[in-house]
Amino acid sequence: MAGVVKTFGGLARAAGKALDRLGASLEAAPYFEHLNPSTRVVSYQGVQPKISGSVFVAPTATIIGEVQIGEGSSVMYGATIRADVNNIAIGQNTTVGDRAILHVAKIQGDAPTIIGDHVLVGPNAVIHACELKDECFIGAGASVLDNAVVEKHAWVAPGAIVTMGVTVPSGQLWAGVPAKAVRDLTEEEISSIKATALENVALAETHRLEQEKKVDQVVLEEHLHQCDEEREPEMGPRFDPAGDEWRKRKLPEPPAPTHEEIYYGPSKTATRFN
Repeated sequence: MAGVVKTFGGLARAAGKALDRLGASLEAAPYFEHLNPSTRVVSYQGVQPKISGSVFVAPTATIIGEVQIGEGSSVMYGATIRADVNNIAIGQNTTVGDRAILHVAKIQGDAPTIIGDHVLVGPNAVIHACELKDECFIGAGASVLDNAVVEKHAWVAPGAIVTMGVTVPSGQLWAGVPAKAVRDLTEEEISSIKATALENVALAETHRLEQEKKVDQVVLEEHLHQCDEEREPEMGPRFDPAGDEWRKRKLPEPPAPTHEEIYYGPSKTATRFN
């Protein structure tokens, strides 16, 4: 009985693959399966976020409403940018860290959120209805509240709270609850803000390329990794964008993605999304 069930299961699976291939051949436009979950970019009352083409938006980030994001910026995993009752503008090469929250005010005061170029917003930071000027740093878990201003080359320490209406002057480090001036920044600390922002641009690009990979590309990379006997113990060879690396190295052809790999990824841990 077990043998009959096993045989029937194999036949049903083969029939499913055949139907999938038939459906793909009948499509008017090419269709690809991706491993990454869908990015949430949501309009609000008919207003759609405006995101430049080079921006990296992590799959688990959420961007809502009247948001504008400049070239080279990145919105990392779990971050939320919600511009429902006012607008949010983010400049170029700015990083919004993991799980950071950006919001605005309208009911109690008319205050958008304006963020300049080369700004570093740390993970878990709260940026609410305020202004962050070019090349400033907001540490992890810090909060900048309504109508506050963080000037260019200013530094807000992790966990600090810049209270409503306060201005953090250029060249100073502020810390504490409520945040107060601690000391002047060194030239090295000031120059590190822009340098780190540019490093984050390159890092975000590697994340973007990984998210854009298709299932067959991931399967090929895994195949090359397993076949390469000369790789370092921890790191395998980089994937060849031309897609013919295994032919150059005279390796056996990679297997076609299985039904499970298409829907769940090679390790069966990823999720299939359109």
